[in-house]
Amino acid sequence: MNKLLLVLGSSSMLLLAACGGGEEEGTDEEAATDEGQVFTLEELEEYDGQDGNDAYVAVDGVVYDVTGVDAWEGGEHAPAGGLEAGGDRTEEIEAAPHGTDVLEDLPTVGTLEEQ
Repeated sequence: MNKLLLVLGSSSMLLLAACGGGEEEGTDEEAATDEGQVFTLEELEEYDGQDGNDAYVAVDGVVYDVTGVDAWEGGEHAPAGGLEAGGDRTEEIEAAPHGTDVLEDLPTVGTLEEQ
């Protein structure tokens, strides 16, 4: 009888494991990964494109990865001169001749925490 219970118990465990039983779906960790990271301005400043850091900029509350963009090489926006990654660039892009169209193909990495 004990062997039968052991076999049945093992089978149930395998079935649960195969079906993902025992794990909650939609955990907070998964939600954070799907939606991206929420950055404070201080955290965003670390992504300045300097010393091996990625280059991120925020526009209208969305944080974009500009690391591989030639115009942002080294974390500085070449055409704008002096415009650096690692900050909220909403005002600057609104004044730029290209507008927000340049953001369409950039990867998003999260959102900027509301101030």
